[in-house]
Amino acid sequence: MVFLVIIIFVGLAIAGTFLLARPKRGGIELLAAAFCIGLAGYAWQGEPAQKGAPKENAAAIANPNDEAIALRQAMGNRFSGSRDWLVIADAQSRQGKFANAAALLRNAVRENPKDVDLWLALGNALVGHGDGFISPAATFAFQEAANVSPEHPGPPFFMGLSLAQSGRLDDARTIWQELLDRSTQDAPWRPDLEERLARLDAALGVQSAEPTSSPNQTPVPQTEQ
Repeated sequence: MVFLVIIIFVGLAIAGTFLLARPKRGGIELLAAAFCIGLAGYAWQGEPAQKGAPKENAAAIANPNDEAIALRQAMGNRFSGSRDWLVIADAQSRQGKFANAAALLRNAVRENPKDVDLWLALGNALVGHGDGFISPAATFAFQEAANVSPEHPGPPFFMGLSLAQSGRLDDARTIWQELLDRSTQDAPWRPDLEERLARLDAALGVQSAEPTSSPNQTPVPQTEQ
């Protein structure tokens, strides 16, 4: 059926070319030969039943940036004075424009240095800009958030998350365990944190079962507490 449709279109193309350009007999034969060669090549290597470019269901694709933003919002104050800044910065982060989000949030923390949500968003944007790896600038942002609000769960949670994404699982576990130890039993973030710790313990168990690294490997720097 597919090849029949292609032959019909080829015939229409030849007829249209003849009516519009009115080539001489030799030109018509050359044009027909070109179309036939193209059709033969498609018949040889073409796969009309093959699906087009793979495209997953958009509803099934979870944006990791969305999860971080949702977690930060759940732990923070959505109605603080920083809400307008955060709405714009979050929109930039969801689009993967982390440099724009970080630049915006740097201005925001200059104007609102005591806003823990802004510092957290800045840290997350810097981690996103580093393709998931924590940088000194991101560490500084998380530390400033902790200095502003020592009891806020966000700074240790996102610091641990960033360390885990960077492969520093032991450091991440230490920070998360400290957060869990000081969290109340009814803390809304506790179940999620316990689940993440369980997954982290499983990963550490697999990691410890692997052969030890070469003695010449550079040690991973530890986070200052």
